[in-house]
Amino acid sequence: MSIVVNLDVMLARRKMKLMDLAAAVGISVQNLSTLKTGKARAVRFSTLAALCRVLDCQPGDILEYRDDGLDQPPDD
Repeated sequence: MSIVVNLDVMLARRKMKLMDLAAAVGISVQNLSTLKTGKARAVRFSTLAALCRVLDCQPGDILEYRDDGLDQPPDD
């Protein structure tokens, strides 16, 4: 089971650069890059809401659940 971040897809659809999105949302490019690459361990609802507002999308457009067939307990 995994959560896939499709932020790069949304950026391409909106013809927007990561730097521009970071400035519009008010977070650092480094933090946004961490989220985009799927290395973030958490995302605040306020950040997710800001991303959706700027990208004119729904949370499900950015985050996707995929069942990879492996039953692993979540990392704590």
